[in-house]
Amino acid sequence: MAAAVDESQYVTLGLGAEMFAVPVTFVREILDYRDTFRLPEGPDYMLGLIDVRGRGTPVIDLRLKLGLPKVPPTPATRIMVLDVPLADRVLSLGLVADKVHEVKTFAAEQIESVPDVGVAWRSDYIAGVVRNDAGFVVLFDLPNLLTADEKVFASSTEGANLCEVQ
Repeated sequence: MAAAVDESQYVTLGLGAEMFAVPVTFVREILDYRDTFRLPEGPDYMLGLIDVRGRGTPVIDLRLKLGLPKVPPTPATRIMVLDVPLADRVLSLGLVADKVHEVKTFAAEQIESVPDVGVAWRSDYIAGVVRNDAGFVVLFDLPNLLTADEKVFASSTEGANLCEVQ
């Protein structure tokens, strides 16, 4: 029973050949990809809004957010709807991923810290890395991945009646 305390579950997702993961506790649902209602003057990675059970939910393209090239959606493309706890509220948004794989359990001793590459680089969104047969799985620190831009955007849509967005 003690081992269960030292394990955490993650939903793994793919961006190209790279594997990432988010804590399963943050995942509300996983949807097939659909077009968004584009909002003017949003950053490139902010695709727009989708209706999720009667609520306007902002959607970001995870590839663009991470500086990866944009790719067209495929039948495997998914929107992972998350509820991310912040200091003062819960931020609800969708992340577009090339593919969502499965739920994996990682033991605490499997999770390595962020590697030191010898130069400054933006690694604050990485909670750790886990080795697997295909290479590595990068574990996201979601509150840090979501910069002030998304937090400001979410605040501006909070409480808005966007039920008709399709």
